[in-house]
Amino acid sequence: MSESRTELSQLGEFGLINRLSKGISTQNHSTVMGIGDDAAVINAGDEYGLLAADMLVEGVHFDLSYVPLQHLGYKAISVNVSDIAAMNGTPEQVTVSLGISNRFSVEAIEALYEGMKAAAKAFHVDIVGGDTTTSKSGLIISISVFGKVEKEKVTYRKGAKVGDILCATGDLGGAFMGLQVMEREKQAFMANPDMQPQLENYEYIVQRQLKPIARMDIIHELAEFGVVPTSMIDISDGLASECLHLSTNSGVGIQIYEDKIPIDRQTYETAVEFNLDPITCALNGGEDYELLFTIKQEDYDKLEKHEDIHFIGHTQELTKGNSLVTKNNNLVALKAQGWDHLDNQQGDN
Repeated sequence: MSESRTELSQLGEFGLINRLSKGISTQNHSTVMGIGDDAAVINAGDEYGLLAADMLVEGVHFDLSYVPLQHLGYKAISVNVSDIAAMNGTPEQVTVSLGISNRFSVEAIEALYEGMKAAAKAFHVDIVGGDTTTSKSGLIISISVFGKVEKEKVTYRKGAKVGDILCATGDLGGAFMGLQVMEREKQAFMANPDMQPQLENYEYIVQRQLKPIARMDIIHELAEFGVVPTSMIDISDGLASECLHLSTNSGVGIQIYEDKIPIDRQTYETAVEFNLDPITCALNGGEDYELLFTIKQEDYDKLEKHEDIHFIGHTQELTKGNSLVTKNNNLVALKAQGWDHLDNQQGDN
């Protein structure tokens, strides 16, 4: 009698994580939070230590036919720093591990590291070690990041209460549309190698995909305003998916408003050009690495005039579910349709 086999695609990324994490218990008193948030939380005396890791795999997370190695190096550090930001913390050290195939030259790996060093300088983190090994299937980048946060300011995905205000930074959907543009230009080039990429009208959204910027600036500004979010997550898998994460972890429903979702004009116009709904791109596109967080109502006045923090909804009783209020005042259930790493050739991290 043959053993039953479950395909990875049946579970998806988060289903697999949930299954593998069953039965894992912490053995050290210093472990405050393990699996289940943007970073692990470790008791480090007067502060909490924050530990996160991320992996980028060629052919899954990036395509070197249009992704410059320096941009890739920068992005690898930035998306990890974003996990520390999502805990309301400050990154301090990173380790870099690489799986490298023999098609890469020393100069190519140096270019990758130039991007990493630029990101390390920008985010004030130290590259303190790592590992290198041979890969037979392309380039693999694995980053671990360590940071710190004051104990009373650590912010989890849990913690939101009914009546909290939901905020999003920056604008959404741009990274997804940048990816669509680059994929289109790649196909055009493959059909006619004499064609030059037409990217001059898409500079902003292409940069959103190639070189996302972790929003440490917002973390510093929240501290200046004296605001500690009640819950927070970074937007890597699309706004809808992250709303559902906050809902599940905090035990509240979330309602967002279509006309409040921040979308850049270039993102909007490019989505229309591709016959895509801009709101759908913002909800499900992913890889924007903005911050989604909730605040107490009494903190609204402190952030009201901030140009890059948008009030997009609120929390409600869990029994009311998670929904989007359209411009026509219709109620649509929020569903997570973002990238799944186990079932897509191009995804987020």
